[in-house]
Amino acid sequence: MAKPRNQKIEWLVYIAVRLVVTCLQMLPLWAGYKLANAIAWIAYQVNKRHRQVAMENLAIAFPEMTETKRDQTVRAVYRHFMIMIIEIAHIPYTLSLTTWRKHIHFQGHEPVLKAILERRPVMIVTGHYGNWEMAGYLFGVYNFNPHSIYRKLDNPYLDRWLRQFREHAGQKMIPKKGGFEQMEDVLKSGGVLCTVGDQDAGPKGLFVDFFGKPASTHKAMALMAIEHQAVILIGAARRIHDRFEYQVEIADVIDPSEFPEGPTAVKDLTFRMMASLEAIIRKDPTQYLWLHRRWKHAPPEPKQKKKRLDPAETARPAMAPEVDSETTSRIISHPVQ
Repeated sequence: MAKPRNQKIEWLVYIAVRLVVTCLQMLPLWAGYKLANAIAWIAYQVNKRHRQVAMENLAIAFPEMTETKRDQTVRAVYRHFMIMIIEIAHIPYTLSLTTWRKHIHFQGHEPVLKAILERRPVMIVTGHYGNWEMAGYLFGVYNFNPHSIYRKLDNPYLDRWLRQFREHAGQKMIPKKGGFEQMEDVLKSGGVLCTVGDQDAGPKGLFVDFFGKPASTHKAMALMAIEHQAVILIGAARRIHDRFEYQVEIADVIDPSEFPEGPTAVKDLTFRMMASLEAIIRKDPTQYLWLHRRWKHAPPEPKQKKKRLDPAETARPAMAPEVDSETTSRIISHPVQ
């Protein structure tokens, strides 16, 4: 049952967020970075739950990493995440068709252009790494009209404003819940669909290895790619030189036709996507959001089959125990009184 809405509180939250973002946009980037570092330090100190989650995740992904190194990485993750928020607030006023070259360096972008120019459906899959908001915004700047999948917020005022913010450069947002038909239409028309592929899919998700441990993963990505024969591009925007500068790279190009039809096609394709994301993350683990529970659910235990009894054995009458001759003589010699 949905919680009752309090429109007054939702409106106040919306106004508060708008004011914060406006203040961040008014700050020069150097001042924003100092603020981000301060907030990251505070968040690390008080946010014990997510700090512990990050430490546990790093122990799974990098078992050879010392506890001191893991702690340093977690601190860096907080800093990176706060800096990313500052830079997202500045994106609409920093990136444009005439200024993007100052901030963006492309690597492996040829397959992207080839697929788009051929009007072949494209799925761009990234993870919670670097600046995952960058891909959809950049493609909008280039007038490629991408569509990005997002989770709709419970606060309708905040959701509407954030959606407009994201669509500022030309990308269109599709809600994750209830937007399947729109996703299908994008791929049918040979469009570009962007999504984040490393979210936990719950106990009924498809479990594939991620850093050597099974992780629940959404299989819809592979299913849609196979159905529409969409090219899958695994990429990310990795922050470099400790400033508003990103290396946007395509780490893997996956053609669904490479996977023969069969019961394992979806799992094999999903495994390939997660392996490519893992390779990207390993380049700089401090830019991955280890704060979220990637291994929240474990694979279901295999059901043990009950041993079936042979009908012939169950129907066989019980036999009296064998008695040796010595026992028989003793019973005869000492009859029961």
